Amino acid sequence: MPSAQTTTFDLALAWVEKANAFIWGPIFFLLIIGVGFYLTFLLRGVQFRRLIQGLRLAFFDSGESGDHVQGDISHFQVLMTSLAATVGIGNIAGVAAAIAVGGPGALFWMWISALVGMATKFAEAALGVRYRVKDSQGEMSGGPAVYLARGVGGRFGRSLGFLYAIFAALASFGIGNMVQSNSVADALRSSFGVSPVWTGAVLAALTALVILGGIKSIGRFASILVPVMLIFYTLGCLVVIAINFRGIPDMFALIFREAFTATAAVGGFTGATVMMAIRMGISRGVFSNEAGLGTGGIVAAAAKTGDSITQALVSMTQTFIDTIIGCSLTAFVIIASGSWTGTDPVTGSVFTGAPLTIEAFNTALPGRMGDYIVSISIALFAYATLLGWSYYGERNVEYLLGGRAILPYRIVFILGVFAGCWVLTLGGTRGFDFVWGFSDMLNGAMAVPNLIGLILLSGVVAADTREYFRKETEAGAEEGR
Repeated sequence: MPSAQTTTFDLALAWVEKANAFIWGPIFFLLIIGVGFYLTFLLRGVQFRRLIQGLRLAFFDSGESGDHVQGDISHFQVLMTSLAATVGIGNIAGVAAAIAVGGPGALFWMWISALVGMATKFAEAALGVRYRVKDSQGEMSGGPAVYLARGVGGRFGRSLGFLYAIFAALASFGIGNMVQSNSVADALRSSFGVSPVWTGAVLAALTALVILGGIKSIGRFASILVPVMLIFYTLGCLVVIAINFRGIPDMFALIFREAFTATAAVGGFTGATVMMAIRMGISRGVFSNEAGLGTGGIVAAAAKTGDSITQALVSMTQTFIDTIIGCSLTAFVIIASGSWTGTDPVTGSVFTGAPLTIEAFNTALPGRMGDYIVSISIALFAYATLLGWSYYGERNVEYLLGGRAILPYRIVFILGVFAGCWVLTLGGTRGFDFVWGFSDMLNGAMAVPNLIGLILLSGVVAADTREYFRKETEAGAEEGR
């Protein structure tokens, strides 16, 4: 007879899977990709024309000055905080899961979601700064909840803002909390035999050390941690790709071919339809870069800037760095090594998630170096995501309940970090599947009001963008005289 615990997990997992089948259906794909294409057209491909300018502003500009400049953290710190929140488990386990289920073609659809998502992220950041307000602590506060209420306005706009704030506050315990800590605990247990309870306790304590200091503490720490972890993981990926360099041409052929044709069964891989490749590519792409979820507008609102478009140019580079570079590196390692068709010798099942990424590294590197590189990267990525998402959730909880709710939220968030690890001791792999499914469900839910707001406020973004570049052109002409 199945235990009550088993029945509870099975019922919860079945409910989440049904909800995701509805939320992540064709209509949602058309909405999130359609809004990205629409904004790309309306903004005249700003993400392609101005990518270099955005990177320069983020990494090489000393910052803005003057009485018109407000905000709490620099452009660079905003970008690093945004990357901290997005460069997480999705870049390692999420990409691996997408390929394990959707085949190599899923990567192509990740690229599409990211390229048009850069325009979406641009619009979210522009609106986040344009409609931001000062909170009771004297800090800048913004994001979809605020720009929906103030920009769209009326009862409809306030209702959309309220819905977004609820979904985002709940999502901060899924995508930004339990998914991350759960995956760290799973990786450390698999590679080093560390108890999930101990992982949860240490991770919760480290999270508390930073988030209790607010956005300035998060921004300072992220500006140190994010570059270090990205360099560490990137170097590991480049070594594996270099070792498998002979397979690179075939790898690209496979990616493009199977983005539009069904992936045949090969090795331990059971095959995948084109629709499955599209679904996994877009859902995991959105999970990773968060374009369309509105989170970019939340942290952008804290930027020290006097112009919304300046920060929008910086913010759109986050999607490029996260998905076009970060997710691609993981996918290249998995596909070039051929590990996506392999099976676990112990269980006989196809590798997926973090174990697939670890296996891909281990096929090229001596010993069990893959265990160390991926496990350490997962721990760093997940910890960074916990910090970034704690701020996202905090801003939305404050919007709903006021400034007095900030400290209680931070405490509950820290406890959630431990709970994400503890659930592994209850549900095993089903616990992992439930946490991922719960997060996918909330991602889709919070995207809907935000995407509606982006469509309604797209004219404002386009007008501000034209005015910004007009002034830039006039200033350049004046300097040339």
